Amino acid sequence: MANKTKLVVVIGVICLCTLAGRWVFSFEQRKVAVRQSIVEQLAEANPELWQEQYPQEYASWKKTIEPTPVGKSRYKKGFDADGTIYSRLNEFPYLALLLNGSGYGLEFSEPRGHGYMIHDQLEIEPVRLKSGGTCLSCKTPYAQQLQQELGAEYFSGSFEDVRAAIPEPDKMRGVGCSDCHHSRDDVQLEVKREFTLGKALAALGFSTEQRDNQAMRSLVCAQCHVSYNIAKDENKVPVDVSFPWQDSKWGAIRVENIISHIRNHPELNEWTQAVTGFKLGFIRHPEFELFSNDSLHWQQGATCADCHMPADENGVSDHRVMSPLKNDLVACAQCHAEEPEQLRAQVYAIQDEVAALMINTGQVTATVAKLFEITHQAQANGKVVPEQLYAAAKENYIEAFYRLMFIQSENSMGFHNPAEALRVLHDGLAAAQKAETLLRRALAEAGVVVAVTIDLHLEKYLQDRGTKRLPHLPEMEVKVPSQN
Repeated sequence: MANKTKLVVVIGVICLCTLAGRWVFSFEQRKVAVRQSIVEQLAEANPELWQEQYPQEYASWKKTIEPTPVGKSRYKKGFDADGTIYSRLNEFPYLALLLNGSGYGLEFSEPRGHGYMIHDQLEIEPVRLKSGGTCLSCKTPYAQQLQQELGAEYFSGSFEDVRAAIPEPDKMRGVGCSDCHHSRDDVQLEVKREFTLGKALAALGFSTEQRDNQAMRSLVCAQCHVSYNIAKDENKVPVDVSFPWQDSKWGAIRVENIISHIRNHPELNEWTQAVTGFKLGFIRHPEFELFSNDSLHWQQGATCADCHMPADENGVSDHRVMSPLKNDLVACAQCHAEEPEQLRAQVYAIQDEVAALMINTGQVTATVAKLFEITHQAQANGKVVPEQLYAAAKENYIEAFYRLMFIQSENSMGFHNPAEALRVLHDGLAAAQKAETLLRRALAEAGVVVAVTIDLHLEKYLQDRGTKRLPHLPEMEVKVPSQN
């Protein structure tokens, strides 16, 4: 009987190994087939092929691998010539607490130029790539073709497996000419990611007929400079990537609608916040959403390209795609008569106000997170916390957290839409303060004594982060501007 059992086990193992081997072989074959199909579909992904026809544009695009001069931007120094890659966790230490439990809580660096897209992904904390192929959606000109050819495997496959389907010469290539233009012979601007932005525009009710050249001067940027969510199945396997615009409209993608969409779709809860235990979604770099929500520049008809790709006297757009601050505000001179340093001072004044409010909101939100940790410890020790107060505190905390992250993750320090940035942060601060009041009251009624000032124990979250054992660098911390 024992021998029969052993035989069954051996046969079972052999079968499993055979099946696994077939699956691996099949997937390897599929990657080869996909690679060949992609080569046939997208032969122009290499920007070098565009160089002869568009030498000036190509030359400026090549500069995306060059660092920018030191001291041109007060808040975005991630790719300056000093060689320092700034960590947002060190710049804003409360983020290390709030994002603990996610890959962002381990490594959250200021971005380098477009030329480093794939390089940065391969160098980042490995857990940041656990969403697999979806991480390539904005990083490679082959994204649309990969998704079409691989189908569900594009989302569920590992990052390296999906990247392996990219033709060998282009595996390290980030976005280039073919991401925005139809072809070398027809450089009309075109959305090249219908599986993400195309779906999102349809949800806004914005038709393909409305994609005129003026709209496209922002939309080609909105393929990537937006917030997105990765839907996961019950096994936490990614099944889709989408923009949370379903309840909004063109020119008014509001943070309230984004938050509501995420909260109403549990499959978008991508991670569990360690300090609170709450399952949450992400809000990531919503530049287009903030700018297009009736900002002053949007009202005046400005586009992303006007400010980040200004044209020279010959009408050739700068394809380095950089902050106007780092380009000595050349783009601003198209409309503004003030001297560059006057304009820089105005930008800094706006950003300082937003930064001060953001840091205050972040500190209060982090304090509430710690209060939830205290509350959960008290409950584990048998304390009875009033459910109604707890629920109301949680509701306000989550609303505060998402509003904070909307501005915290956006890359203009509020300048893309100053009035809206301040409104969002004020609402976030009010929600965080209300959550703190409710939670302190709940703890008091449960008989738990809580200090007036809560120790956030930030060193615990900042020191020796992830597999790289990244250090806490307090000299990077951004101070409230009024205290400088």
